[in-house]
Amino acid sequence: MGNSMFNAICLGGAIAFGTALSAQDAAAQVKPAQTIRIAPADANPMLQRVASIFERQLRKRCDARFITEGDADFTLELAITPGPGRQGFEISNAPGGVRITGGDGLGLLYGVGKFLRSGRYDRGGFMPGAWRGIDAPEKEFRAIYFATHFHNFYHDAPVEEIEQYVEELALWGYNAVIVWFDMHHFNGFADPEAQKMVKRLRSILGAAKRVGMGVGLTLLANEGYANSPAELRITPPTQIKIRGMYGVELCPSKPGAKEVVLHNFEAVFGAFSDIGLDYLSIWPYDQGGCGCAKCRPWGCNGFLMMAQPVAELGKRMFPGIRIVLSTWLFDPVENEGEWEGLARAFEKRPEWVDYILADSHTTFPSYLLKNPAPGGLPLVNFPEISMWGMGPWGGYGANPLPQRFQALWDSAGCKLSGGFPYSEGIFEDINKAVYSQFYWRSGKKASETLREYASYEYSPDAADDVLRMIEILEKNHTRPSQDSGSQAAFDLAQKVDAGLTRQARTAWRWRILYLRALLDREHYARPDQKSDEARKALAELVEIYHAQNAEPPVRPPL
Repeated sequence: MGNSMFNAICLGGAIAFGTALSAQDAAAQVKPAQTIRIAPADANPMLQRVASIFERQLRKRCDARFITEGDADFTLELAITPGPGRQGFEISNAPGGVRITGGDGLGLLYGVGKFLRSGRYDRGGFMPGAWRGIDAPEKEFRAIYFATHFHNFYHDAPVEEIEQYVEELALWGYNAVIVWFDMHHFNGFADPEAQKMVKRLRSILGAAKRVGMGVGLTLLANEGYANSPAELRITPPTQIKIRGMYGVELCPSKPGAKEVVLHNFEAVFGAFSDIGLDYLSIWPYDQGGCGCAKCRPWGCNGFLMMAQPVAELGKRMFPGIRIVLSTWLFDPVENEGEWEGLARAFEKRPEWVDYILADSHTTFPSYLLKNPAPGGLPLVNFPEISMWGMGPWGGYGANPLPQRFQALWDSAGCKLSGGFPYSEGIFEDINKAVYSQFYWRSGKKASETLREYASYEYSPDAADDVLRMIEILEKNHTRPSQDSGSQAAFDLAQKVDAGLTRQARTAWRWRILYLRALLDREHYARPDQKSDEARKALAELVEIYHAQNAEPPVRPPL
């Protein structure tokens, strides 16, 4: 195709049609813009919000100035019209610049994200990207789950930082944010600490709503507070050990327990009534479950006894809400029969469930690789992008695992209607980008997303070195006894660092990747002791994560 690239893709109803010059040709034909004007067509609040997001992203990356009067080097026009379709966008040339049109507010935001990622910021100003065309997402469900516990980033970082992070994930194509109000920490809904958490969660979900994203809560079907009635509590399973069980969960087979659970959830749901919930994700485990004879096997028995009335409560309080029924950790012991039992229970498609969620800490459930989803329901995944193979989680910096996630996606992606990755913080930002693009277009390779990410966040000139660096980091991810090239990865990190702009070099997305390479090198050079250089690196990670009060699972090990 010579010096141009042409794409025409039609996948599951999503259409991508775009053209782009090569990076070299684009660089030769476009001079960096020093002055920029944003021209929303009217005072539509969504247009104004997207304009402010675009401006903030550019200010973080280069020294270009935004002007409202006089001639600008580059003009960005923003518009919302039905043409590109729901959540779709079109990028086209316009007098003096570019016009981005969204089929709705989210589509406009996705178009701005694509335009930002196709540009460059390392040549004295803003060099607009050359991609032009129409695009729309393939998968309908593209959410992200923020775990707000252990005093991790989402728990302790300034809310303003989290709100901006929500916007940045939306630029990558995510369309919903889901959080958990974890009851077991609190002595009832009125507990001051519970109310403090509600306030934080409302801020996070409010930020998502402001840019047009959906929002949701995840919960355990038989969840209980720390002061839950002792006489209504579960019988702890003896045949299995469920991770994270706290023993305050309630047994739905005991008279009065369902009513207590529903009363508790009614208060929690009410706290978000003005925001409006779009999703409710109901879980059997991590904690959760009951081992009594009347509830076993939990996943197709006691769990459903409680999940259905909780779902129906959610549907009454939030008409149109979509229910995601989780099967996380199903069949924790052989022959427990939870998958087969759920399939029997859902022989007739249940009206109270909209999606089945399936995934695990390791591989995608084998049952679903061989069988359809129970009830023929749409299937979504829950990628474990945070914890796998690293402890503390993110404790040594960024944890990019593109080859692992590509293999998992290749095995199950064709069965999925989307998903929502499990996030413990910002250290897995690269992994979030990889999954965002799997959901956007299932055939897009992780390596393609990595190149797009590296070009955008660092520099197009650094992309090859960053990809080689990440390949080594992934091989050393679990810190095996055999070093796969930690010094070479750090050499690449130093080379990239020397060529970055001030903005890119000091941004947290580069620092956590650079520090990971440094800490891997130090680990293999001095496996039995921490050097001063390693201690400084860990201390910097604590500052980036706001992890000064974090619990051991999410705190860099100073």
